[in-house]
Formats: sequence, C-alpha cells, structure tokens
Amino acid sequence: MYFNSGYINNSSIDFKDKSRPLVVGSCGTYRLLTRHKLPTYRPHGRVDYQLIYICAGQAHFHFDNEDNDTIVTAGNMVLFRPKELQKYEYYREDKTQVYWVHFTGSDVKNILRKYGIKDDMRTFFVGTSLEYERIYKRMISELQRCQDDYEELLSMLMRHLLISIHRELQKERKLSDVYLDNEMDMAAQYFSDNYSSEINIEKYAQSRGMSISWFIRNFKKYTGTTPMQYIVAARISNAQLLLETTQYSIAEISRIVGYDNPLYFSRLFHKQKGFSPSAYRKKMK
Repeated sequence: MYFNSGYINNSSIDFKDKSRPLVVGSCGTYRLLTRHKLPTYRPHGRVDYQLIYICAGQAHFHFDNEDNDTIVTAGNMVLFRPKELQKYEYYREDKTQVYWVHFTGSDVKNILRKYGIKDDMRTFFVGTSLEYERIYKRMISELQRCQDDYEELLSMLMRHLLISIHRELQKERKLSDVYLDNEMDMAAQYFSDNYSSEINIEKYAQSRGMSISWFIRNFKKYTGTTPMQYIVAARISNAQLLLETTQYSIAEISRIVGYDNPLYFSRLFHKQKGFSPSAYRKKMK
C-alpha cells in the first residue's frame, strides 16, 4: 500500500479549533497495491470535518447505517461532518486511490455553503482532475515541512480546493459536457488571440458545426458573457494597458485593438469604463 500524509503538530488526534475560520489538521493519500482491504470504522465519527476525493477506482461507504453499502466511484468527493458515523472500505481489486483532508474552524459551515456545498450534501461529483491532486499534495507537503506561515498557507490551499469544487458544481453536467467545455474553451481562446481582428461570430460557429444561436447561448453559459461582449472586454482591457504604459495616440490605440473609427472607440471606452480614453490616461498619470 502506498501511503503519504502530514499532520499539524505531528499529531494524528482529531481536534476542534475555533480560533480561526478555517484550520487544516491533516491531509494524506492512500493507494492499495498489495493489501487486499483497507477499512475505516469510527462509530461516533470525529470532531472535525473530512473531505475525501476518490481519484481512481471506487470505494464502499456505509452512510447513516452500517448495513448500507454505497459505492462511490472516481471523480466524486465525500464529506463527513463532525460526529457522523464513518464506516468505509477500500479494496485492492477496485484499484482505489483516494486523497483526504481533515479540517476544522469557527466558520466552516458558512465557508462550505459559500462554495456551493449545501448542508445535506454528502457526496458530489467534481470529475477527475490533476488540479485536485496538486492541491492535496501541496497540503501534505506543507504539513510535513512546517515552514514559516504554513498554517495560513494551508487555509488558503483548502479554500483553493473548495473554489475548484465550486466551479465544477456550478456547471450543469451532462454527457456532452466534456465536448461542450472543450468547444467553448477553444472559442474563448480563439477570441482572446484574435480580438484585434475582425471576427465574424456566425462564421466561427458554422466552422465548428454549430448554429449561431446554440453557440451564443452555450458560450454565455460557459463564460458569463456573449461572444461579442467577450471580444469587446478583451479590446477595452488591452486598450487600458496601452493607455497606461505607452505614448501611443488614442487613434493608434483604437486601431491596435481593432477599431478603425477612433470616435466609436472613445464612445465605447467611455461606456465601459466611465471615462474617455484621454481622461483615463490623465487619471492614471
């Protein structure tokens, strides 16, 4: 069995700590290689929270009742709250690999709610991602090395993990999500790389085999803005940078970011930022 973990103050005893909003107590990973079974049984739970990430294989959990057997597959997170029954097993034949973190604090309930984890959520699908593994591994390393300010950094890493989970939970996952996410990410990258050129959104959609209405609707769901709003935001953002860091004239900046008409550019900039380009430059100086 491969096992790697770290504990705050080198103690594996669970604890409560209400002195700070969020405190990470321990973190680790298991991967069964030769051992047939790895069981955990805590009839009265722990006094802290535990978040388990199934990154490969599957695991058997017995929620609420020891006789229940719920199979949780890779890509899911399992959350145990304080004093909840904890009974679960990992089997070698299932090729199980998990990461876990124990945490406590004075504001954990509100923090979990903030990041989309409702009070009745026990398991939730977040997909398999190296991002989760990197965060868990970093927490393990910080707990093992105990460098300056490591407890504060652990809290930040835990929030990083919760933010990554929240972003995934916000998506309405369907069978086509992987394809859809790839297409929308590709479109956003194309618009970012070519924002200063004349982009025909309808032709772009057609080139990817999509109707214009379907593309706009899903692009907005993915990014929060329409394709044109996304392109305009990129142009204005880069215009800001040029106004702050160069001596180019307003007309030159207008052309650089994709507008042949400086007057139209100035009006658009004012609408977006509340200042004309010249007033913005003067303000920043």
